[in-house]
Amino acid sequence: MGGLPELLGLKLLEPLRELFKDEVRELGVALGLPYHMVYRHPFPGPGLGVRILGEVKKDYADLLRRADAIFIDELHNFIDEASGKSWYDLTSQAFAVFLPVKSVGVMGDGRTYDYVVALRAVQTSDFMTADWAELPYALLKKVSSRIINEVRGINRVTYDVSSKPPATIEWE
Repeated sequence: MGGLPELLGLKLLEPLRELFKDEVRELGVALGLPYHMVYRHPFPGPGLGVRILGEVKKDYADLLRRADAIFIDELHNFIDEASGKSWYDLTSQAFAVFLPVKSVGVMGDGRTYDYVVALRAVQTSDFMTADWAELPYALLKKVSSRIINEVRGINRVTYDVSSKPPATIEWE
């Protein structure tokens, strides 16, 4: 908490500090918490800034937030025919990452020079190791199309196919 409790005269209580994500989920199930709460994808403690490579700027965060919302929305809506589950439920963690590089593109009759986002989706049982999720091409195509057409300022979408290890789940 970076000294905030001391500054405010509070005592910090962290009863679950020693538990790993999978153990926290087991506890949530045992306590009868709703499925959507227990199996919500993790969000980094430091916040959205770790999903923006390099300098964190409000404009970058706004673009990332919009791209990420589209990705998560489509994961919820795209159903795997074999299991009947949404791809959100079939992945352990999924998010967009803002890359502070510009790429040339074409929109209509003109060229664009806009930013790039990477999509990351993994499947894991313990978050200590993870495999990249083999999302259907139709899902990736829809997400990419929506981001490029709905988020002005982004003209390229990539998909991260790195496992953990050697990569980590988050990019920063």
